[in-house]
Amino acid sequence: MGKIGFAIIFAPAIAPTLAGFVIDYVSWRWLFIGMIPISLLIIALAVKYLFNVGETTAAKLDITSVLLSTIGFGLVLFGFSSAGSRGWSDSLVLGAISIGLIVTVFFCLRQLQSSEPLLNLNVFKYKMYSMTTIINVAITILMYADLILLPMYLQTGRGATALQAGLLLLPGAIINACLSPVTGRLYDKVGAKPLFMIGTLLIALSMWMVTDLSVTTSFIYIIIRTVILRIGLSFISMPLNTAALNTLPIELGSHGSAVNNTVRQVAGAIGTAVVITIYTMQTTAHLPAQFAQISGASDTYMCMFILALIAFVIVLFVPRKVKTTD
Repeated sequence: MGKIGFAIIFAPAIAPTLAGFVIDYVSWRWLFIGMIPISLLIIALAVKYLFNVGETTAAKLDITSVLLSTIGFGLVLFGFSSAGSRGWSDSLVLGAISIGLIVTVFFCLRQLQSSEPLLNLNVFKYKMYSMTTIINVAITILMYADLILLPMYLQTGRGATALQAGLLLLPGAIINACLSPVTGRLYDKVGAKPLFMIGTLLIALSMWMVTDLSVTTSFIYIIIRTVILRIGLSFISMPLNTAALNTLPIELGSHGSAVNNTVRQVAGAIGTAVVITIYTMQTTAHLPAQFAQISGASDTYMCMFILALIAFVIVLFVPRKVKTTD
């Protein structure tokens, strides 16, 4: 998992810098056009080299579950995304979130009753899996928040170009990728909990370090702070997924991976919407101050610092030794 983490993390490590170069010197449209040849290459490589490693089954796709999940998650995301511009008391925002949650509940009930669920929610019967999922949600939100807030602060508040913002993010991201195999070995030696504690503490520290941003905050300080964040993420990202899947019986392994990926994607999407909402509201509250955007970013980071502390508290209840289910 540590070696896989290197591959997964290295791409986002270089992406902001490459994207910044494209935006500054070519056109933002090429961010999408450039995906076409890359996608075709991936398809060709997949056809040639990928093969099934397990037995396949003729599972029937539950169209109703697909519709329920799409409508439920979609409305919740739309509601959170609209709150920044419309406000939390807006009827459309409240209606979208409420209906979305109700539909999502129906989706979950259907999964629990189905013999071939789209997402097997029985994985949450395992306490360790549930705890790691909660931590995963918090960490995903924090990661996405920083990927959004820091470039906004650098570009909107400090006048940096997209390439300059990408270059400031690059050192920490590369360190994050390189440490992934190392933390994989540490996981085998000391277990999950020590890594989780170190990771969440470093993440909380990194969030606290940017709760008082200003127009004079040193770029070196930003780089050091980002390196601390990325070291923290390397201690928790892949070990978290490993600990979650290790607790499940082998027949639930694929289901646990599917639920894990779904929860992480939903958390990232909703977390992104919440972060933008908080940032927009706090920036508006600081207007007409000259550096309202910077103050809004600092306030949002304070919320993320609190979330990181909550994640650390949850980690304290994680068993030191994770029981592996064969």
